[in-house]
Amino acid sequence: MKITRLLLSFASALLPILAFAQDVQPVEKGLDDRINDAVAPITAAVANVVFYPVTIGGINIPIVLIILIGAATYFTLYFRFPNITRFKLALNVVRGKYDDLAGDPSEHPERGEKEVIDKDIPTTFEGDIQETIRVEEHTGEVSAFQALTAALSATVGLGNIAGVAIAIAVGGPGATFWMILAGFLGMASKFTECTLGVKYREIGPDGTVFGGPMYYLKKGLGEKGWVGMGKFFAAFYAVMLVGGSFGGGNMFQANQAAAQFKAVIGTNSTFAGTAFGLVVAILVGVVIIGGIKRIGKVAEKIVPFMVGIYVAAALFILLANFTMIPKAFGEIFAGAFTGDGIVGGFLGVLIQGFRRAAFSNEAGVGSASVAHSAVKTRYPASEGIVALLEPFIDTVVVCTMTALVIVMFNINGAFDYGGTSSNVIIKATGQSLDGVNLTAAAFNDTIPGFSYVLTIAVILFAFSTMISWSYYGLQGWKYLFGRSKLVDLSYKGLFLLFIIVGAAASLGAVVDFSDAMIFAMIFPNMIGLLILAPKVKDEVARYVKAIKASEKK
Repeated sequence: MKITRLLLSFASALLPILAFAQDVQPVEKGLDDRINDAVAPITAAVANVVFYPVTIGGINIPIVLIILIGAATYFTLYFRFPNITRFKLALNVVRGKYDDLAGDPSEHPERGEKEVIDKDIPTTFEGDIQETIRVEEHTGEVSAFQALTAALSATVGLGNIAGVAIAIAVGGPGATFWMILAGFLGMASKFTECTLGVKYREIGPDGTVFGGPMYYLKKGLGEKGWVGMGKFFAAFYAVMLVGGSFGGGNMFQANQAAAQFKAVIGTNSTFAGTAFGLVVAILVGVVIIGGIKRIGKVAEKIVPFMVGIYVAAALFILLANFTMIPKAFGEIFAGAFTGDGIVGGFLGVLIQGFRRAAFSNEAGVGSASVAHSAVKTRYPASEGIVALLEPFIDTVVVCTMTALVIVMFNINGAFDYGGTSSNVIIKATGQSLDGVNLTAAAFNDTIPGFSYVLTIAVILFAFSTMISWSYYGLQGWKYLFGRSKLVDLSYKGLFLLFIIVGAAASLGAVVDFSDAMIFAMIFPNMIGLLILAPKVKDEVARYVKAIKASEKK
């Protein structure tokens, strides 16, 4: 109750100030324009490095995508198609079949940590300390299902709704094929990084888990003798992680959710955006103050619910128009390999598909390993195997359904593909639609009024993404500035403030900068994954051996 009262006081004090700041702006430029102007040069510099083009067949392909595709393909082959061979095992782990699998203390890399936990730490809600759960039979804080849903809540979001629409608007139906392939290959990347996240995590004296690429880059590369490079990569990654959490994981989500909310209630008022941002900030604050345990509990309820609503609506549309499905798939496959009339042709379609898939499922970015590091397990590979389900759910299932609905909406030529921007013009009305609005129009075509339900889905998607990215950013923040309570609260306060700013203003350059930061995380992460892949193979062998031994008993 104290937390809620504090947040409400903060909101009531901030509301009139922000409303005044937004509505009574200088004649020349508003606050958001000034921020954009300040950030734009930095954005351009970072983007030029991250998206540095390599020319292949006359088409400029960002080097970050080449790294992403190449590494994902390598992991798929190196681990002998874990996206297929380990799929059933992943389902068994999530449903808890191997929860009681005992580890061998003599070989376990984290042996002895259970005894280090301070048994005299005071407890609070439900008998647990606020930031974690007591270590019992396993080392960690959340269950495999909670870790999966916490990570999914960061990836299943506006990328599935707006991102797919953008990819199709620019790249045509064929972009869908490459999104699916990217999701399939990304399963192996996610499997690799999340196994390492658990293997190299650190456990605080009170049982709090600290994990993610910062730790496996520093410790894993250090084991190889590359101490300096490991520390540099870890610090660089942490900075990018914090920046990405404030932008793509926060302001972008708040901005798009506020825009959809204002569109439904029929207003473009800045005050409405500010008020919306305050409400969301309060709700997010109530969750994130409780740490990963509370995030996991909220995520395991929200994620299945919101994905269920969205998938159910998509399935209803597909079944209602099932005669169009073969033609829609035909357009997807034909567009994937021909690219006729589409900007950039074949490679352009491929780039759109892979880029949007990477932004949606974050495979190779390393961020999900932060959430998975907190899982209660004594076998790192168990969580890597669970994590490979994420790109499948996020991209292969949810994104494909969105794409099919949009392609079927345009089966009779409602708009033209392959524009130079993500906007499409609806021929019948002359409307210019972009991102989430295009998806809403496609759903409304079969389910009139679904935009209201979609608004709820968008808000839930944005909310779940924000709570998970707050945890990601906090881990990077603590890695850089220490693990004190002041460091913890300072980050969470800033994060809540950025929600309000994102909902109230149009900060294009800031969001572009954060997107570049998220993609920049791929460089150190992929280098680390490639070097440490043999460690993952060892962990998988150890886990499979333990499972076989338990099944013989």
